[in-house]
Amino acid sequence: MNLELFPPYQKHSEPSLEAAVTIKPAATKLRDKVFAYVFSQGKHGATDDEIQVALDMNPSTERPRRVELVELGLIMRAPMNRKTRTGRQASVWIASAP
Repeated sequence: MNLELFPPYQKHSEPSLEAAVTIKPAATKLRDKVFAYVFSQGKHGATDDEIQVALDMNPSTERPRRVELVELGLIMRAPMNRKTRTGRQASVWIASAP
């Protein structure tokens, strides 16, 4: 897939901009990993929690990559929720139809 995007950051926060600059070289590979995992789950999809566990990825790294994929139209929210490890309901994400 290999899509070039500048990682999201809070415009009012210099540390946030610095974090975005730091993650940029790895963001494409991380985004590709998130997409590949969601795609591999088919119609079952995956919650953010499931993606984080499966990929051993920090929530602060995974969630922005998933948001980027949604904004790119590559994944979308499924019409279902599923419980996380803590028992809370969470959105399920699936690959968008081609």
